[in-house]
Amino acid sequence: MRVRGIWPFALLIMAPGCAAPSSGTPRPAVAATHEPAPKAVQSALPADEQRALDRALEHYLRKRPGRASVAVYDKTTGARYAFRERTPFMLASVAKVDILLAFLLTKQREGRLVSAYEHRLADRMIRNSDNDCAHELYMTIGGQDGLTRVLRKLGVEHARPGPGLSWGSTRSRPSDQVKVLERLTDPSGPLSARHRRYALRLMSSVAPEQAWGVSAADGEAALKNGWLPAQVHGGLWTVNSVGRLRVRGHELLIAVLSERSPDMETGVATVEHLAKLAVNALTRAETTVEAVS
Repeated sequence: MRVRGIWPFALLIMAPGCAAPSSGTPRPAVAATHEPAPKAVQSALPADEQRALDRALEHYLRKRPGRASVAVYDKTTGARYAFRERTPFMLASVAKVDILLAFLLTKQREGRLVSAYEHRLADRMIRNSDNDCAHELYMTIGGQDGLTRVLRKLGVEHARPGPGLSWGSTRSRPSDQVKVLERLTDPSGPLSARHRRYALRLMSSVAPEQAWGVSAADGEAALKNGWLPAQVHGGLWTVNSVGRLRVRGHELLIAVLSERSPDMETGVATVEHLAKLAVNALTRAETTVEAVS
């Protein structure tokens, strides 16, 4: 994939601004129209399959710059998998999914409808990755303290929201972002059906040039990506992607986080390949995980 026309995002950590989209070959996120799969009993990925996937991911990442991690929950089978997630990652614009969840829960708790103005903020924050809109909603939910309270109540234990204007510096493990996606999409979760549909509609219709990432695993995708040349890493790129996928009869929640890529294009390639490997393993694709290229 060639990624062109990227604007610097180092200021995301310091101050808000409209996030410029990446360009290249888009993979449009397709609006999901099916009912959610029945909730399965949660389980770990079978040991032999986990070892095979571990080996495939390790083999691939040995040849890649920086570091990366992935977590997946297959809602159809109940299988969970996580790889190399001990040390948290900066979320960049993936934090906007956390902000959206907290905002919708706040409106529910207050018994208030989302106003037309707030709809515009949420739409632009998710569909266009607008940083100004994210900042305004972050302040609406109480900033760092407000988002932390919501996440802890939801059992999202390891996410650390950024202070002040620095919501993009929120740090998290992939499995905690999978939990955020669970709370956002689960019919038995905290969000009303109307708010779940709204959130998924936004994530299913991001700007085409921003629809890369976990969508590379094919199927129907509702996603949000984050990308940033991080000052804390000397300008090396943080590139992340999270979302819900429907692939080969499976409904999966997936988070792929990476950092220290030399450029955005390299980070996108890493994230997309990890998503393909993990999804193919959990959906038992005809191609084995070792054979995916």
